[in-house]
Amino acid sequence: MKYKNFLVSIRNKVAVFMINRPESRNAMSTECWQELGQFLDEADLDDHIQVIVITGAGDKAFIAGADLKALQGKTGVEALYGLGQRVVRKIEECSKPVIAAINGLAFGGGCEIALACDIRIAADNAAFGLPETSLGVLPGCGGTQRLSKLIGLGRAKEVILAGRIISAQEAVQFGLAYKCVPQAELMKETMTVADSMMQKGPLALRLSKRLVGASLSTDQETGMLLELIGFSMTLDSADKAEGIAAFFAKRKPEYKSR
Repeated sequence: MKYKNFLVSIRNKVAVFMINRPESRNAMSTECWQELGQFLDEADLDDHIQVIVITGAGDKAFIAGADLKALQGKTGVEALYGLGQRVVRKIEECSKPVIAAINGLAFGGGCEIALACDIRIAADNAAFGLPETSLGVLPGCGGTQRLSKLIGLGRAKEVILAGRIISAQEAVQFGLAYKCVPQAELMKETMTVADSMMQKGPLALRLSKRLVGASLSTDQETGMLLELIGFSMTLDSADKAEGIAAFFAKRKPEYKSR
């Protein structure tokens, strides 16, 4: 996997996808969105990848938003294509867990990318914001929809309408981030979380991600039925047989499923 704007490394089936535009605080251009979408499509089907980490180059910004020069010339008709929304949705719909390692500013599209990830781990200098209204536009990659589900309606309105910036420490308090760690320890902590996921049954992990995500858009009875179907699928899997055998043998399981 080679990209113009990103660096990709894979270790022990954990793929680290790093936006590499530190000169522009890792701002997202149209080409960046296209490459991120391409990576997610490829990674979802790659047997050598089980967990995905998204982060930014440097220690200043995760992704500081959109490339304003590109945004300046963008028309409303072009926006209706919904590139950013469709790419961010791919993060949610990816069958594999996606972790955001927030190494600095996560503004605009960067915040929206982080919101779609399954887990967010923030460096102590990280900050979250959706400042689009100060530019006369509004969040266009899911920010108006996802933020309130994570931190509540009132706080989401503060962020979007009043330009409230959420610090890394507040993000943990609000449930926006899983943990806040010193900048120097961010990737170590992220890989610890990723490695813990690698020890879980792949089928159970993927089904659990889909079921938890579905809980936000289904009624409880439908959700319980989906959960029961998912549970029954795991009972007949090779993963279950290996997991229980490993437990009784007091060894680490060696899961084979993709």
